[in-house]
Order: sequence, then structure tokens, then C-alpha cells
Amino acid sequence: MTAKSRVSSSSRPSTSAPSPAVSPSPFSLTSPSSSPSHVHTPARPVPSFPPLRVGRAGDRLRRAVRRRRRSAAAGLAVVAAALVVGGTEAEASRGAAPPEPKPPPAVVRMVSAPVRIADAATVRLLRPGDRVDVVAAERGGSPRVVAAGARVAEVPLPEEEVGDDGALVVLSVPRETARALVGAGTLSRLAVTLC
Repeated sequence: MTAKSRVSSSSRPSTSAPSPAVSPSPFSLTSPSSSPSHVHTPARPVPSFPPLRVGRAGDRLRRAVRRRRRSAAAGLAVVAAALVVGGTEAEASRGAAPPEPKPPPAVVRMVSAPVRIADAATVRLLRPGDRVDVVAAERGGSPRVVAAGARVAEVPLPEEEVGDDGALVVLSVPRETARALVGAGTLSRLAVTLC
């Protein structure tokens, strides 16, 4: 083939369909002049970063607030303890005598004391376990409390008839109070008031 035939063959229109013009996409990473298999690399590399976790910041804030509350409460407890200890030591350092420990209260032995109450209707209101004050009322004298806060141990049964001379009640009182009740019962009429 000669040069003339080469020129004529190139000027001859081709029977194949013309290829469409490809416009570059603004989102593609390939340049229009390069082949589709070549990917355009950015001018600067993208740094690696940890993945984002959405919704965890609120949990961290709540935990931090709880920790602060706990530490504040612990701090207040320590300050209160220091003040309590420091207060007693401060009194001792000022020359005041340290408080003496109180001895335990003496064990009071309780005894059962039968007491005749003048008003039988009042006795019917009483139940075992009630607390009463026993009052001695002498004729012409002022009433006085013989036993304060005595516990009722026994009362007459409702079926039992009581006379005009009153009703018998059993009280649980200390031994000294029982002696006072017996003495007051022989000299005056006794009455009770509910505590």
C-alpha cells in the first residue's frame, strides 16, 4: 500500500457509529483524559481517624456528674466526722474535763403489786399492758401521785362482780413503789389515770 492509498483510506468515512462524547462527572475521581481504570489520587492523603460514636457523650456526662456527687458526699462525711472528733478534742484542750461515761442504768426489779382502786367503773376500762398513774386522794388533803407510769398486769374479769369498795388491779412496779402503794392504800382512796 502506498502513501496515497493510506490517505484515502483515512479520509473515507467509517461505517461504524461515532462514539458519544463523555462529559466529566463532578463526582468522579477519574480525569477525562485518563483511562477509566486509572483512579485519581488526592494531592494530600486523608489522615486516619477513629470511627465516630453518636449518643455516647450524654452517658459520659451523667457518669461524671454521678462521680462528682459521690465524691462530694464522701467529702462531707469526712468533714462531719472530723468536726465531731475535733469538737470533743477542742473542749478537752480548753481545759474542760472530758465527759465522763455514764454508768449503765441499774436494773430495776419489777414486782407485782395488788392495788384496790376506789372506782370500779374506771377499772373496767383498763386492759393488761396499759400504763397508769396511781393517785392517792385523802379527805381534806390534796391528791398526790404515788406511782407514775405503772404497767397494768392483770384486771378483774368482766364476769366478776365488783362491790362498792372498788376493784382489785395488779400493777407491775419497782419494789419501792410497791411499798408506797401499800401504805397509801391503807390510809387513803386510790384512783388511776391512763397515761
